[in-house]
Amino acid sequence: MKNILKNIRNLFILKKREKISRDLKKISEQNLSVSNGAKLTINAEKQKKIDQVKENITAIVKTTKCEPEALINYITAAKTPVYRISNPNKVLSFIGEEEGLICEQKGLFAIYLSILTGQGVKFKTEPMFVIRKTNDINKSYLLHNFYRWYSLKSGLEGFDYESRRKMKIYWFDNSLEATRRLSIESINQIQEAISREREANLFVLDYEKQIEGSKKVLEKIKNEGGADV
Repeated sequence: MKNILKNIRNLFILKKREKISRDLKKISEQNLSVSNGAKLTINAEKQKKIDQVKENITAIVKTTKCEPEALINYITAAKTPVYRISNPNKVLSFIGEEEGLICEQKGLFAIYLSILTGQGVKFKTEPMFVIRKTNDINKSYLLHNFYRWYSLKSGLEGFDYESRRKMKIYWFDNSLEATRRLSIESINQIQEAISREREANLFVLDYEKQIEGSKKVLEKIKNEGGADV
């Protein structure tokens, strides 16, 4: 039941972000004129990188069997710091973050995060992982964050400080009035940030469906001695 509720929540978030993304795209197209040739080239290059990210992570998941510690070792090997603290979601909620990948922070948020993770006082922090001390990290949850992290390391847009900050603001107020106040640059930044979230959500949902399908096949083999596959 817990996993079902989690999947429903993921789908709800995904649909909401898709709607926001569509609305932003519509506004952007109304206010920005780009030559078709250039736009197609940019989209093609970006899509190629997105597809490569998905392909690489699929291979990593297959190799590591999506075991949390294996994914965490992969992250640390790539020189991204991983900090383990108690009650991460509770203490991170003060800066609007939650357990997992924390993108670049600045100002007071960076000071809070740097002290929390034992880095001293910093006015700017680099991307990092903040996770619980215990080993009960949900595979799908960590995979979602791993996907975002790999996208960041691969150079996809939407993870810089301004993009994340604007996405959070717009996430809480996406009224027509608020949207009209956005510049084209802000719209594009929010679009990129939401797109990266959407791609991670879709990958994890697909992974969960595959796992669930595998469980059903194994259950059928166990109960009936065979399965139609």
